Amino acid sequence: MYREYPLPNHQNARPAAEAGQCANEQGKFWPYHDKLFANQQRLGVSDLKQFAVDLGLDAARFNSCIDSHKFAAVVEADVNAGNDAGVNGTPAFFINGRILSGAQPFEAFKKIIDEELAFKKR
Repeated sequence: MYREYPLPNHQNARPAAEAGQCANEQGKFWPYHDKLFANQQRLGVSDLKQFAVDLGLDAARFNSCIDSHKFAAVVEADVNAGNDAGVNGTPAFFINGRILSGAQPFEAFKKIIDEELAFKKR
């Protein structure tokens, strides 16, 4: 499951998170997500709207969604849930309730997964 956790020090992070939810409403969350991450220096509202056009989303519907902040409460709920769970940065992953914070190598994931599998076998 993907949760939004826009960092407060990135002024365009929250609008981008809301835009991702607007894209999700049209079934294009992952392509839109990938577009945002490929263009991290271009996250103004006009850029967010143009990316939707580039991906073939219904522009009028998307623009209305963005302009109305339709998903602001959803993003806020994700941020609050992340805070409650101990998230303090991105990316953050949970494996059976165990947090793995920051960009981590494959081995870090493997270690936790192997420990969880061994625990389950007991």
